[in-house]
Amino acid sequence: MVKLMCGIHNHELAKSLVGHPYVGRLTKIEKTLIADMTKSMVKPRNILLTLKEYNANSCSTIKQIYNARSAYHSSIRGSDTEMQHLMKLLEWDQYIHWHRLIDEDVVCDIFWCHPDAVKLVNAYNLVFLIDSTYKTNRYRLSLLDFVRVTPTGMTFSVGFAYLKGERLNNVVWALERFRGAFLRRDVLPRVIVIDRDLALMNAVKIVFPECTNLFCSFHINKNVKAKCKSLIG
Repeated sequence: MVKLMCGIHNHELAKSLVGHPYVGRLTKIEKTLIADMTKSMVKPRNILLTLKEYNANSCSTIKQIYNARSAYHSSIRGSDTEMQHLMKLLEWDQYIHWHRLIDEDVVCDIFWCHPDAVKLVNAYNLVFLIDSTYKTNRYRLSLLDFVRVTPTGMTFSVGFAYLKGERLNNVVWALERFRGAFLRRDVLPRVIVIDRDLALMNAVKIVFPECTNLFCSFHINKNVKAKCKSLIG
């Protein structure tokens, strides 16, 4: 039971209702516009700016834009799980992909690359950069990114792999799938640049024994700065 102590507000009434879920609700036209802009890969903040230009009195917030985008993605996926939907998209767009299972129905590792990236890989095969990002997705899986450096200094993504763990077995599997993108043995990587990831270092020695393994200068400088900061200030 709530007991009323004082019926007088201790602050003035709000001049704007921005942030209130009721006044910020989206109309059918706005939801359709959000769906169309989401298809065109427009960022949420730009979608919100477009809605504000379309309706100057709109009280919608960025949270409602994210909710509408999530509802749109769920409507496309239907009854499929997220992994089933991903597999369908990879097949639909003709991506080259591999995966392996545990317990016969759970995907533990998955690797994919675009067909155009495979063509570029076989044309420019000297230097590659491989690095992992951590805890950047809802499943907290490590994302292994394969990047190529062209003779003109440009970079492009060769492929990606979501791995269940950072163990040697998982990384070797991903590198073997990466090796499968090369059509000939004489076009294998000459140099692979990585950070000091021990599992990745050992996996490179196993899958690409003739390749030169170098450390990234950015990570070297970052480590030197961290170690020497206490000594030199």
